Amino acid sequence: MKLLLDTHCWLWMRTAPEKLSGSARDLLIDPENDLYLSPASSWEIAIKYELGRLSLPEPPAQYVPKRLAQDSIQSLNIDHRHTLETASLPTHHRDPFDRLLIAQSRIEGLPLMSADEVFSSYDVELLKA
Repeated sequence: MKLLLDTHCWLWMRTAPEKLSGSARDLLIDPENDLYLSPASSWEIAIKYELGRLSLPEPPAQYVPKRLAQDSIQSLNIDHRHTLETASLPTHHRDPFDRLLIAQSRIEGLPLMSADEVFSSYDVELLKA
């Protein structure tokens, strides 16, 4: 299975796996699954780190690439189709990072793993974290 991770799911996977449900942890550790992280998540991490809202053992420019490589997580590159799709989404949620993840999930047909309940208001396959 291929799945797109919400930012917090990837961070929890790395630092607080107990916050994830057992079924979510099983999906994340299954070597048969292909895990994807959007550059939107890296951007969100960088902004939260800069604002002092996210603590990391090293700056995001080192932390994120190292951990992505360690976990064999692939990048789901952002393309114009993804950004333009955000304009067609209902306004249940205004967070630009989340809206981009929803658009990527819809266009690429990837299930999205998140603990954010608002995602269930959108036409995406949601995997509860």
